[in-house]
Amino acid sequence: MSAGLAGGLLTMLLPTHLLAPLHLPALAPAFVASLGWTLLHFVWQGTLVGCATAVLLVALRNARPESRYALACGALLLCIAWPVADLVLMLQDGRDIPAVRLLPLVPAPDAALQDAAGVFGWLQRHLDTIVGAWAACAAAFGLRMALGLLWIGHGAGADDGTARGDASERRDGERAWQARLSQLAARAGMVRHLRLRIVDSLASPITAGCWRPIVLVPAALVTGMPPALLEALLVHELGHVRRHDYLVNLAQNVIEALLFYHPAVWWISRRIRHERELIADDFAARLLGEPRRLARALSELERLQFSRHHLAQAATGGDLASRIRRLLRPDRQALDWRAALPGLSLMLGLVVACAAGAHALSSRSGTDRPAAVAATAVAAAAVDAAAVDAPAIAAADVSRRATMDFTSCRKPQYPKADIAAGHEGAVIVGFRLDAAGAVMESKILQSSGYASMDEAARGALHRCRFKPALSHGRPVPTWTPVKYIWTLA
Repeated sequence: MSAGLAGGLLTMLLPTHLLAPLHLPALAPAFVASLGWTLLHFVWQGTLVGCATAVLLVALRNARPESRYALACGALLLCIAWPVADLVLMLQDGRDIPAVRLLPLVPAPDAALQDAAGVFGWLQRHLDTIVGAWAACAAAFGLRMALGLLWIGHGAGADDGTARGDASERRDGERAWQARLSQLAARAGMVRHLRLRIVDSLASPITAGCWRPIVLVPAALVTGMPPALLEALLVHELGHVRRHDYLVNLAQNVIEALLFYHPAVWWISRRIRHERELIADDFAARLLGEPRRLARALSELERLQFSRHHLAQAATGGDLASRIRRLLRPDRQALDWRAALPGLSLMLGLVVACAAGAHALSSRSGTDRPAAVAATAVAAAAVDAAAVDAPAIAAADVSRRATMDFTSCRKPQYPKADIAAGHEGAVIVGFRLDAAGAVMESKILQSSGYASMDEAARGALHRCRFKPALSHGRPVPTWTPVKYIWTLA
C-alpha cells in the first residue's frame, strides 16, 4: 500500500479542517510514518497502562465503584492521550520521518540486536501498509458507530408498524409510564425532562441522548414484567441519565474505534461499563430503599437472552450474576492474587518482550558503548556542508552561490531502523530560496536509496536558513543543491 493511499484513507477518516493545516499531500510520507510509529509504540504503552490499571483495580477491590470507575476512565483517557502526545512531539521535531524512540533499558546481546534490527527494519518498510490497514479498520468501526446512532435515533423517533388498536394501547401505556418516570425523576431531584418510548426491537431498557435524554423500554417488558420490577429498572436508567453516562459511553466508542487493535483498551472499556452499572445499581437501591427489588428485576432479565447496543446504556450491562449477588450480599472481596497472577504475568511478559526488542535499537546509539558502535552516533551527524558540483538549477546567473547556515537548524537524526540495517548513502536535496535566503520549497534530487534517510535529511535541512545567492552584488531567489552524507564508518 502506498503512502498516497494511506493518506487518502486518513482523509476519509479525519475531518478536512484538521488535516488542512498539515498540508497532507506534501507531508503524507512523513506524517504517515510518524502515525505508524505512534500506533506501534502504543503496543507497549497500552500494555503498561493496562498492567498498572489491573494492579490498581485489585488494590481498590473493596472501594466504592465510583473510585474504580474514575481510575478506569483515567486509564482509558491516558490510552488516547499518550499516543496523541507522541504524535504531536514527532511532528514538532520536524517533518522528517521520526526515529524509533524506545525504552532506556540495559544493553541487549548481539543476537537480540540482530533480531530486533530485522523486525524494526521490516516495520519501517511497511509503515504505509500498517497505517492504511489501521485507517481502514478505524473507518469501519466509525461507520458501525454512526449506524448505531442512526438506529437509536430511529428507535427513539420513528413509528413502528403496529396496528391502529395496538398503537393506541401503546400510546396509553407510554403516557402512564412517562408520568411514572417523571415522578421518579422528581423524587431523585432531577429537573431535566426525560422522555420515554416503548419499542418492539429491544429486550432491555436503554438510555440514549445527552441534551434530550430518552429511555427506550421494550414492549415485552411492559406487558410481561410486574410493574414494580420494571419501575426498579427505570430507576436504574435514571442513574445513567443523572451522571451523563451516555456522553462518556460515546467517548469510549470513539477511543475503541481508534485503538481497536489493543486488547487492553477493550478490557479497560469493559471495566468502565461494569463499574458504571454498579454505580447505577447503588443509585437505584438507595432511591428505592429496596435492593432486593432491583435484584429481582435483574434476575428476570438474566433469564432471557438479550441483545443490546453499546452506544446506549442498557440495564443488562456488566455481569448480571455478580451484580445480583452484590445487591443481596454486599460482602468485602478477599484478595486472591492467584486469580490475578496469570493476567499480570502475561501483561508483564508483553512489556518485557516489547522493551527488550525496542532496546535492541536504542542500545546501538549510546555513547557509552564500544568504540565501533559509538562511532555510529557520531558519524550519523556528519554532513558535507558545501554545495555539490551538480548541474546548476538556479533561475538567474549568480555570481555567488547560496550557502547553508547549519547553526540555524537541528541536525538530521539517523533513522534507527536504517542504523540497525546498516544502510548508508548520500542524498542530494534541492532547495528553492527567496532573496532573503529562506527556504520556500525542497525536493529530493538524488536519492540515497532509502526513503526514510532521504526524508530525514530533507525534513531537517528544510528548516535551515541560507546566505542568499548574489547576482551582480544583489541577493536573488535561486535553487541550490545540498549533499547530505549518511555514513556508519
